[in-house]
Amino acid sequence: MTELLARGDLAVSNLLIELVETEILPGLDVTADEFWAGLTAVVKQLGPKNRQLLERRDELQRSLDAWFREHQADGFDSESQRAFLQEIGYLVAEPAAVEVSPAHVDAEIAATAGPQLVVPVDNARYALNAANARWGSLYDAVYGTDVIPEQAGTERGSGYNPRRGALVVAWVADFLDATLPLAAGSYADVARFSLDGNRQLAVTLADGTETRLARPQQFVGYNVMAGELSAVLLRHHGLHIEIQIDRQHPVGKTHPAGVKNVVLESALTTIEDCEDSVAAVDAADKVQVYRNWLGLMNGSLSASFTKGGKTVTRRLSPDRNYLSPGGGTFDLPGRSLLLVRNVGMHMFTDAVTFGGRPIPEGFLDAIVTAAAAKHDLLGSGKFRNSRSGSIYIVKPKQHGPEEVAFTVELFGCVEQALKLPANTIKLGIMDEERRTTLNLKACLDVASERTIFINTGFLDRTGDEIHTLMAAGPFVPKPEIKSATWLKSYEDWNVDIGLACGLAGRGQIGKGMWAMPDEMATMLATKREHPESGATTAWVPSPTAATLHAIHYHQVDVAARQAALAGQRRGELAGLLEPALLGGRALSDDEIQAELDNNAQGILGYVVRWVEQGIGCSKVPDIHDLGLMEDRATLRISSQHMANWLHHGIVDAARVRATLEKMALVVDRQNNADPNYRPMAPDFAASVAFQAALELIEGGAAEPNGYTETVLTARRRQFKALQ
Repeated sequence: MTELLARGDLAVSNLLIELVETEILPGLDVTADEFWAGLTAVVKQLGPKNRQLLERRDELQRSLDAWFREHQADGFDSESQRAFLQEIGYLVAEPAAVEVSPAHVDAEIAATAGPQLVVPVDNARYALNAANARWGSLYDAVYGTDVIPEQAGTERGSGYNPRRGALVVAWVADFLDATLPLAAGSYADVARFSLDGNRQLAVTLADGTETRLARPQQFVGYNVMAGELSAVLLRHHGLHIEIQIDRQHPVGKTHPAGVKNVVLESALTTIEDCEDSVAAVDAADKVQVYRNWLGLMNGSLSASFTKGGKTVTRRLSPDRNYLSPGGGTFDLPGRSLLLVRNVGMHMFTDAVTFGGRPIPEGFLDAIVTAAAAKHDLLGSGKFRNSRSGSIYIVKPKQHGPEEVAFTVELFGCVEQALKLPANTIKLGIMDEERRTTLNLKACLDVASERTIFINTGFLDRTGDEIHTLMAAGPFVPKPEIKSATWLKSYEDWNVDIGLACGLAGRGQIGKGMWAMPDEMATMLATKREHPESGATTAWVPSPTAATLHAIHYHQVDVAARQAALAGQRRGELAGLLEPALLGGRALSDDEIQAELDNNAQGILGYVVRWVEQGIGCSKVPDIHDLGLMEDRATLRISSQHMANWLHHGIVDAARVRATLEKMALVVDRQNNADPNYRPMAPDFAASVAFQAALELIEGGAAEPNGYTETVLTARRRQFKALQ
C-alpha cells in the first residue's frame, strides 16, 4: 500500500521515498534533505510556469479553431495561414543563424550513424534485451525472419534446417563482399582466416589463393583461441563487424573457414522509455520504472524468465575485449548507449503532491532519472554508459521554443539540486508537435548547448496535425496521410534544419519507427531511405530489426550524405501548412466503414491491453491479423482521426459505437488464447477498456492536444480499483 509522507512542503509516496532514500541516493553526494529540497524548489519555481504554458496551448488552440471555422469557405492558403500564425505568436521569427554546441557527447550520438531502439523501461526483460542489442547475430537475424523467403525445404521450422542455413551463409557472404571486399575472390570461397607476420589479416581461398582485404585498414582487431583466430573484427562507416570462428561449433563445422557466426554492431543507442510505451499510473508503477532505470545505470538490473522449459536470467552484457593488430588490447562497449525518455509537461503525478495537488510528472522524472544516472557518471556501477560524462534525456511533446526553453530551465534546476556541472543533462527534442516543427530552428536556438537529438515521428506528429486542424475540416483516410504534402515537407524540413544548425558530427538526426516487426524483408527493402535522407539514426522495434537495419548504414555513408545535403532547404513552410483534408471529396459508404473498422480495431486492440493488463507497448494484431507495434502515439492518431470524422459529421455517434462493438468481437477473438484477457463483448457497459476507447473518440475533439493519457490513466486506475 502507498501512503503520502511529509518531505518538507511536499507529500511523497512512501514507496517513492524508500526508492530514493535507500536505493538511489546512497553512494551519491546528495542527501535526502537536499534531494527533496531540490524537488520542492523546482515545483515552486517552475510549477506556475508549467501551468501557464499549458494554458497557452489551450489559448492558441481556441484561436486556431476560430480561424479555421471562419476561413473554411476561403480555403487555407499558406500565406494567409502564415500571417495568422505569426499574429497569434504560434509562429515565431526564425533565427538567422543557430549553431548547436553540446559538449561531452558520446561518439554513438555525435559521430556514428546506426539504429536506435525504443523500449518500455518498466519491463526489465525488454529493457535489458534492448540494452544488450549493441551486438546482434546476422546469421540469426536472416535465418529467423522472412529476409530469406520460406520455400519447400527451406522453412524455419522448429529445429535447425541446414538447407536454410546454407542460404543464410551465402546471403551473409554477399553482404560481406559488398561491405568489406577482398582484394580477390569472395567470402563464399574463404577456407581460412589467419594473421601474417605483421599481425595483418590474411585470407586463403578454397583454391589455395592467398588474398587480403581490398581496404586493409578495415581490419581493426582480433581474438585467438588455442593458437587460431577465433574472432576477426572489421570496421566500416564507423560500425564494427565481427566474424566468429569455431570449427567445433555445429555451424562452424559446416563452413570451410570454420565461421560460426557474423555479428554486427547494431543498436548503437537505445531510448529507455518512461513515456508512450509504458502504463505507469500511480506511485507503484512509477517506482518500477525508476528502479529499472537505476538498475541499468548501476549495472544491477536482472530479469529471470522461462524459455524453452528452462529458467533464463538476463543481465547487462559486459564490454568486448580484442587484441589490436598494432599490439595491446582494447575494449568496445557491450551495450547500447542509453538515453531515457521522460514524460511530457502535460502529465501530473500524485506520487508527489504540493499543496494537496499532484505535481508535474516531468519534474519528478527529470530529477529521479538524473539522480539514478549520476551513479554512472561517478563510475560506481558495474559498467559505464556515458564515457563522456553526460546524461541523455529525451523530452517529448514540447510545443515550440517557449516550452523547449522551459525544459532547459528545468534541467538547469535539476543539475543544481543534484550538484551536477551545468549542461551535464543533454536534451533530445522530439519533433512531434506542429508548433515545434514550424519553429524547429528557434527551438534549437534556445537549447543550443544541450541538444543532441532531433527526430521525426509520423504518428504523434499526425495526431497533433489532426487535432490542431480539427476545425478546418475532415481529414483524408489515414493511409492517404502518408503521402500528404505536409508530411514530405516535415521529413525534409527536420533534416535540413538539423544540418543547418550544426548537428552533423555533434548529435543525432532521427527518423521514426518501423512498426511491423514480422515484416523484415520489406523493412530491409525500404528503410534504407532513412540514412539516405541524411538521418543518422532511425527507430526499430526489436534487436533483430536493429541488426538488419544496421545493414543500411553500411550501404549508405551518412556523413557523406549529410555533406551533400548541407545548405539545402528542401522542406518548405508552405508545404508544412498544406492540410490533408478531404476538401469536398465524397467518400463511399464502404470507404468510410473500412476506415472506421481499421481505426476502431486498432484502438480497441491497444487500449484493452493498456487499461486491463497495464501493457503500454506490444505487438498488437491489426484488422488483418498482422502484428504491429503499438503505443500511445498510434492510439493518438487513430482516436483523433475518428474524432475528426465524428466532429465533421462524416459519421455519427451511433455508427462509431456500432463499429466499436463489431470490432470488439474481432479483438476478443484475436486474444482468446491469452488467459489474462477479459472479453469486451457482450457486456460492453461493464468493459472498462471498451468505455475508454469510446471516451477517447467521443471526447477527442475537446481533449487538449488530442492526448490519450488522461483517459487511459483514469480508466487504468478504475480497473485496478476493481481488482
